[in-house]
Amino acid sequence: MRHLSVTTFIHILFSVTLSILLVTFLLFLSWDKDRRKIEEFKRYQLISLTFLSNLKLSPNKEELKKLYKELYLKPVHRKKVAELKLKIEDRGDTLFSGGSELGSVRVFLVDGMRYVYVQRMCYNLLLKDNQPKTYAFEMALGLGLFFMIVLLLLYIAILKKLSPLKELHKEIEKFAHGDMQTRITYRNEDEIGKIAKSFDEAIVHIQTLSHSKNLFMRNIMHEIRTPLTTGRIAVELIDEPQIQEILMKAFDRMHTLISELAEVERITTYGFEPTFEFVHLSECIALAKELLMVENPSLELKIQDVQLHTDSKLMALVLKNLIDNGFKYGKEKKVLVRTHGSVIEVISYGSPLEHPLSYYTEPFSQAEKRSEGFGLGLYIVDNILEKLGYRLGYRYGEKEGSNIFMLIPKSAR
Repeated sequence: MRHLSVTTFIHILFSVTLSILLVTFLLFLSWDKDRRKIEEFKRYQLISLTFLSNLKLSPNKEELKKLYKELYLKPVHRKKVAELKLKIEDRGDTLFSGGSELGSVRVFLVDGMRYVYVQRMCYNLLLKDNQPKTYAFEMALGLGLFFMIVLLLLYIAILKKLSPLKELHKEIEKFAHGDMQTRITYRNEDEIGKIAKSFDEAIVHIQTLSHSKNLFMRNIMHEIRTPLTTGRIAVELIDEPQIQEILMKAFDRMHTLISELAEVERITTYGFEPTFEFVHLSECIALAKELLMVENPSLELKIQDVQLHTDSKLMALVLKNLIDNGFKYGKEKKVLVRTHGSVIEVISYGSPLEHPLSYYTEPFSQAEKRSEGFGLGLYIVDNILEKLGYRLGYRYGEKEGSNIFMLIPKSAR
């Protein structure tokens, strides 16, 4: 029940309630039908007992008239008796039959009307059952329909009241998927309207913070690049090679950090979308080699040159970071790229990772234990793959002592 949506829960609740109401109504109809049959049988027993046992042999007209009134009976006119008897013989249904040594009483149903036929030694009577019709069944039916209509109206009213929640959910999903221009509309001042208003205010606040962050990052990276370039030029004028090398490394590391931060800011921004195209894997690897800026890298390829539907520049950046990590941290300083179906593997040789892969995909996670890099490489890789429809996997090949990073399409099982 915890995983059911509110709308589904309401559907189930009203379906169960309507089913219970319908079953109760049908049970009531069955009970009412049986009750009416029992009451009818008792009434005809009373009529039989009255005419055969309690009534004297030759009752006068006043006594019969009084009896007819009490039992809701009406004598059939003499002219119609013969015709009615023929109808009874032809298509009449017997509803009741009773009797004694004094005579018999039978009740017939003909053309929707009930007739009581009394046979006794001194007289025969054909009477029409004139009992007034009761509307208990119609009243029960009307009451049942009324409750069902009220239940349906309540159901519709509750769903209508909850419909703004669906709109709110859609707008929040748009924002969660990167549509920073989304605004949440609210028309009512009820609880749902207040929630929508709070979300809208939070979105505006987040938009303001995001804009400020982006502006700050761009400005600070632009301002830092200028003194770095000036300082690097000044270092080249120093005559002492040892000091010059130390300062050049420091400036290069700072420049690398700024470049990586700029790449992180560009890729992780909500408005960033890859440019998908059909490209061969070999083209992405060639672009990755250019980005490495390493002469004759020890890179081995065992690939099927499959066609990828991806952003070639971003995929090349992913491969470049993984290959670069292999060169930096692998013992043999060589990297193998191979394919297994739709999975791309980048393999380097050395000791296994000390921590789970998720530890290394956090920004700056490697800064405490590695002297090179800033721990942003796998963080960038993980974010790019998420946008390209891949996930990053890792396993250690114990036989060959290899670290195997896998680019696995999310569509692959």
